[in-house]
Amino acid sequence: MSLLLASLPVVVIVTVRYGGELLAFCRQLFTQAMKLTRGTVSINKTHAFVFSNCTHGQVDSVLETFHLYDLTYPSLCIGQVKGEFLDEVVSRAAPLWVLEFGMHCGYSSVHILRLLGPAGRLLTVEKDPETADKGEEIILVAGFKHPQFQVLACPSAEAVTGIRARLGDAQNLDLVLMDHNTGQYLPDLLALERCGVLSPGCVLLVNHIFCPKGRPFLEHIQARPHCYTQCRQLQGMMELTWKRASDVC
Repeated sequence: MSLLLASLPVVVIVTVRYGGELLAFCRQLFTQAMKLTRGTVSINKTHAFVFSNCTHGQVDSVLETFHLYDLTYPSLCIGQVKGEFLDEVVSRAAPLWVLEFGMHCGYSSVHILRLLGPAGRLLTVEKDPETADKGEEIILVAGFKHPQFQVLACPSAEAVTGIRARLGDAQNLDLVLMDHNTGQYLPDLLALERCGVLSPGCVLLVNHIFCPKGRPFLEHIQARPHCYTQCRQLQGMMELTWKRASDVC
């Protein structure tokens, strides 16, 4: 059976005869969806909708507006189920320091800040300066102030290099959310391990991990059961726990 798939900007003709080919076809659709939902155009539309329709200064209104947008324009980065999962993890971990890779439009940032205690701090890293600016504006619209969070508009590798100086000698990370370039997950995790900034019991949340680029990360985790505990999975998101700092890891 021949299917004609019109995708921006290429027309792809896929012939599906066997299960394996159907799976490859579905993966191709997924890849196209990833590109569309994580693109600048999607960020601009999300920001405009939330900024214009939410009640400024009310965090619950901001999140409700995100969910309303998601009903009309489904996204892999936004969703009530994932938001509730993130809320549950943050509430249980009660982190003092959170590091977020991949800001998008501030959806996860707002969820995290909403549940941090008075002493809690969020460092959020976004490579694209325009996306960082729009995400920061949504965080401010939700009612949070700059002492509670800091936006780093730089590549993740650059942010990790200076993470110890930002934390100080007495502090480590209690929660790390990876939702940026999947191929960068493992290099960034290895760098965090080398820096010694993961506290014992640090929770790692990794999104979009079950794709080819996520395989090296998964292999690293699975080969080190003495260092990582795999907890739960939900809609492509995996929760892990860092057991301890050790040269063995």
